[in-house]
Amino acid sequence: MIKHDSWIPINSVRWGDFRNPQPVCPNFGFSRGKPIDRHYIENFLAARAGDISGRVLEIKDDGYTRRFGGARVERSDVLDYDAGNKAATIHADLSDPEALERGVYDCAIVTQTLQYLIEPAKVLRHLHESLKPGGVLLLTVPAITAMRGRDPWYWNYTGLGVERLLGEIFDPRNVSVQSCGNLVSAIALLEGLSAGELKESELDARDPAYQVLIVARAVRAK
Repeated sequence: MIKHDSWIPINSVRWGDFRNPQPVCPNFGFSRGKPIDRHYIENFLAARAGDISGRVLEIKDDGYTRRFGGARVERSDVLDYDAGNKAATIHADLSDPEALERGVYDCAIVTQTLQYLIEPAKVLRHLHESLKPGGVLLLTVPAITAMRGRDPWYWNYTGLGVERLLGEIFDPRNVSVQSCGNLVSAIALLEGLSAGELKESELDARDPAYQVLIVARAVRAK
């Protein structure tokens, strides 16, 4: 059980490198190894690999589709609004109701995307409509994180917020939401440390007071 008592006397905390106003690594930890949020994303997708089959949609590239779906994938579609992305098979904005065919996907993998979209509920509705009956949305969104990058970053999320968003579109009985992270991994992510610099126990402990990443699985009703 995670303990929250004050166990270090006031003015006795040793700040060390953490007193620097700049993070240890400014690019989420990519230059030091696997970023901490990627550790959580990949663990989630590995646990749900059986959902990644048939016709699969992914955003920006098909890396997770190929890695976790393998031979179960019959067709892979990649969506990106950037017309210069040669990996994309669909150049469109998820906010556009005409961006996706309706009722065609067995699985949609949407990782770390909703924070860039001003109307997430509308986008989730479009994704729901693109799934076949019984099709699965595998979703990840940021909670505690640094906000960097060229694209506008509108939202960070909580487990309860994601549950509410999905439950208004999917049958709530077909929605499962979980938060990942704890105080140690939250601090490490903000500082740009990599997953390899933490112990497995430090990564895997879950403390809902310090939600680093939210993962969700939602199934379209048959």
